[in-house]
Amino acid sequence: MRNEFAIPAPDLRLVLLVPAISLLVGMIGIGFAAREEPRAWFAMIVIALAVAVLTWSVLRRGVALDDNHLDIAAGIHSARIAVADLDLAAARSVNLMDVSTLRPMLKTFGTSMPGYRAGHFRLRDRGRAFVLLTDNSKVLALPERSGRMLLLSLERPQTLLDALKAVAEAPDRR
Repeated sequence: MRNEFAIPAPDLRLVLLVPAISLLVGMIGIGFAAREEPRAWFAMIVIALAVAVLTWSVLRRGVALDDNHLDIAAGIHSARIAVADLDLAAARSVNLMDVSTLRPMLKTFGTSMPGYRAGHFRLRDRGRAFVLLTDNSKVLALPERSGRMLLLSLERPQTLLDALKAVAEAPDRR
């Protein structure tokens, strides 16, 4: 049975601010280049594709519990983690503004914009993490037994934690 959990939508005004400025600068540059070389307008196709991929990336976000696995879709990134690989005893709901050691510091392979972070990051305590963050006040911190941390923004973090504990405590279904 697949159980999906709501993720707060990022503030699109913040998320799209940097790409919008980049798009404007790119269009101005193409306009100047097109005065000398009319084929420069074809670069607009590349910019349009980049904007489409970025928009798709921000809109593709989800967390679901599918039998004994936690499925996370975060832009171009995804993760599938067995519930048995999670340290549920150490899992907790946090506000990242209060717990500075869990804040993502260095993006190793991911997307980072104001109000939206997704992918693989290093934390301030130098630990590794897979993150999907849209709201820093409603974050579920799930440590994996391998040492990596999962940081997930959820509408109701405790609901996912309770569902994970129920799956972990359920007898094996074969």
